[in-house]
Amino acid sequence: MAKPEPHHLTRQIVIAMLAGIVLGVILNQLGTASWIQLFVIDGVLQVVGSMFVAALKMMVVPLVFVSLVVGVTALSDLKALGRIGIKALSLYLATTAIAVTIALTLAGMVGPGQGFDAGSTAASFSGKEAPPLTQVLINMMPTNPVAAMAEGNMLQIIVFALLFGMAVTMSGARGKHVLNFFSDLDVVIMHMVEWIMRLAPYGVFALITRTFATQGLDLLLPLAAYFLTLTAALAIQLFGTYPLLLRLLGSLNPLTFLKKMRDPAAFAFSTASSGATIPVTLHTVEHKMGVKNSIAAFTVPLGATINMDGTAMMQGVATVFIANVYGIDLTMTDYLLVVLTATLASVGTAAVPGVGLVTLTMVLGQVGLPVEGIALIIGVDRLLDMMRTTVNVTGDCAISCIVAKSEHALDQLVFNDPDAGSIETATRHSIPTPPTP
Repeated sequence: MAKPEPHHLTRQIVIAMLAGIVLGVILNQLGTASWIQLFVIDGVLQVVGSMFVAALKMMVVPLVFVSLVVGVTALSDLKALGRIGIKALSLYLATTAIAVTIALTLAGMVGPGQGFDAGSTAASFSGKEAPPLTQVLINMMPTNPVAAMAEGNMLQIIVFALLFGMAVTMSGARGKHVLNFFSDLDVVIMHMVEWIMRLAPYGVFALITRTFATQGLDLLLPLAAYFLTLTAALAIQLFGTYPLLLRLLGSLNPLTFLKKMRDPAAFAFSTASSGATIPVTLHTVEHKMGVKNSIAAFTVPLGATINMDGTAMMQGVATVFIANVYGIDLTMTDYLLVVLTATLASVGTAAVPGVGLVTLTMVLGQVGLPVEGIALIIGVDRLLDMMRTTVNVTGDCAISCIVAKSEHALDQLVFNDPDAGSIETATRHSIPTPPTP
């Protein structure tokens, strides 16, 4: 039997993305036909794409909770947990501050929005008030863990899993029985994740095709300066900031890291949701990058919740864009307020598509800009949301590797192995074939 190619699935996902973009643009041009809209775009593509995202979301809560409990119990020294948490939180907030600074600097140089016709892309937007930081901190403690899991409240799930894992560790022999159960459950859940990942090419194709079929490329022209400025800022963060941090703080090869990011990047781009990508991100960080479960199970879901580098960049560029459109000059104090507010706004932000527009209302309010200006950028936000989610997820993986390296919890051999962790080779477990009906 021929040996399966280790990058077969990744290649399929990339092909599905490219094919989806091409077909989506074609369908957008043919979209005047009602049957295309009804049976193809809102029918087959929506059903397949929505089911794929639902399957990913189905695994998020059990995967995060079980993996985090197992990871915490693997840390014999509970002080290490606090140390890891401080490192991860500090790095996540630092990269977010760097991200929004890059965005503001680039936007200040390019000047998107100058001479812009506000009537060309105006759309309606109803701003929602973002919760204050104090309320976010209060809401971290779950009053009902079951409700937190049902609602997918990631910060509350993380807190409860940490407390539960510490209780298991301190429960002696009885705790070992509980740990054995969770360890076995972790294996079962990972099998389910791997099955879902095998369906990725179909789900990615449907999601990308429908996005470009409904959005098209026409909306990009009036907002070209805004779109290209934010795209350039995201590229700097993705290919500049993260590789530099990996090299300086982790002594890790950035090119090796970026090559192993292909799967989670494709999932993040197609779903536009850091939360839905958690199963793939966790699999990649553990099995392709060599980060121990005790680190990855904590840093990945934490990053999906508070690490919003791409979103913070959008808020920086959008603030400058809206200020230029309305002819409002921003002072250095305003820029500092944007950096601070965008960084803090990332804490507790839900890892779902489009949430950046909600937190943008808080940023605009801090510098006295009209919230109505958000309506100008809604048209291209979906495409940009896909790109900034890719940056967010890449940041989660980079920080996880850096923290793991500092804790001597990163397997360098796995990190440097180009074939490590591939679904085809199933390095962690042998994957049983699902029973045929």
